[in-house]
Order: sequence, then structure tokens, then C-alpha cells
Amino acid sequence: MAGQPQELLHLLTRAERLAARHVHAALDAFDCSVDAWRVLGLLSGDQGRTMTALAEDAVLPAPTLTKLIDQLVDQNLVFRRVDPADRRRVLVQLTPRGLRRRRQLSRAVRAEWGPSSPGLTEDEESQLVPLLGRLSDALASGGDRVTTGDVETEVGRAR
Repeated sequence: MAGQPQELLHLLTRAERLAARHVHAALDAFDCSVDAWRVLGLLSGDQGRTMTALAEDAVLPAPTLTKLIDQLVDQNLVFRRVDPADRRRVLVQLTPRGLRRRRQLSRAVRAEWGPSSPGLTEDEESQLVPLLGRLSDALASGGDRVTTGDVETEVGRAR
């Protein structure tokens, strides 16, 4: 189907930008950006995350993530520490204050967002999330094809 990758990219971009605007409304009260909210959401557990993993999962360039982490450190929401398994790596972890803020932000976004994505039923959302996850994983791994049920679809690589 000619134009399908362009249409898909357009729809995904439009949905992401409109959803980010919607979420931003909930985050404004906390003076928190969507990127900061995403990074705080990615930090869980006591192990911490490497900057490389955070940059990849947050889909942020390393310099942008570094500036964001510096801001979060200044706000006492995260801290950096040396990875005990590999002293060349730095891990980022939530502070107790950061954990409270992450929970607070999650509640605010859920209150703004509602029980499911705007315009979707819970059933539709439960179908969409795994499909988008598979598409994201395929694109991140450089895969050429994403299988959706019985149909195999070409995923365009940046050339």
C-alpha cells in the first residue's frame, strides 16, 4: 500500500503530540515537563538505571537527558551513583522525594487521562498497547518487519 508508512508516521506523531499536550495539562501544576515525567516514570526499584538505558527508553538524545538529569538532581528528585558492577558506568536513581513526586505525578496524570486513553475503550487500549510496543521494539532493534496477526508489514528503516 503506497503511502502507508507516511500515514502511519503522521498518525503516530499526531497522537503522541496531542497526548503529550493532554498530559502536560496535568503536569503544569507541578512545574514538570513531559520528558521529566517520562524519566521519573522509568526510574523504579533500588537498582537504578544507566544513562544509556534511560536515553534509549525515554527516546532522548544523550545531551538532552544529561541536562534533564542535572535539573532533577538540583530538585533532589534523583541522584547519580557509580554502578558497583561496573565502576565506569553511572546509575541514576530516585530519591525518596523523587519517588513521592513520581507517585504524585502518576495520580495527577491518571486523574486527567481517565480510566483509558481518550477516545478509546479499555478493550481498544489493551489491543493498541501491545501493538505499539511490538512496533517500537522492532524499530529499536532495526527489524524490517512487524507481524500483526496474519499480516506481515514492512517497517521502513531510515536510509
